[in-house]
Amino acid sequence: MDQLLNDFSPGLFFMQAIILLILIALMRKFAWKPILEALQSREDGIQEALDAAEEAKKEMASLNADNERILKEARAERDVLLKDAREIKEQIISEAKEEAQEQANSIMESATAAIEVEKKAAIAELKTQVAHLSIEIAEKVVKNELSSKDDQLKLVDQILGDVTLN
Repeated sequence: MDQLLNDFSPGLFFMQAIILLILIALMRKFAWKPILEALQSREDGIQEALDAAEEAKKEMASLNADNERILKEARAERDVLLKDAREIKEQIISEAKEEAQEQANSIMESATAAIEVEKKAAIAELKTQVAHLSIEIAEKVVKNELSSKDDQLKLVDQILGDVTLN
């Protein structure tokens, strides 16, 4: 360290100081501006990228909200369509049941009417057969001109035994 102090030259020191100041002035005038501009440009680019990322994040949030809204609307529409379909199905089933019941009632009424007609026809035929039998009996009684009541009763019993009712 002593040797450094012995070799110290004040002129050299001032010259080096002046060269350093000139170098700093030149650097400030020519190099600092481009360096600072490059740093500012880089900082602006980073800030723009951050702003773009924030904007993209907001846009994604907006798209997600829109997607959720559209999904909810689609679900609501699907529920409405399913409800309408169920109502239509129930209505069709109800109408089919009513129509089937009406047809069954119509068939029952026509069957009842047909049975009633057949019953009346059978009764009329039965009355006709009874009348015919009565006439036959009367004819046979008159033909034989039976004088005794016992003979007449025997004849009626005999004829009744011969006759079969269908």
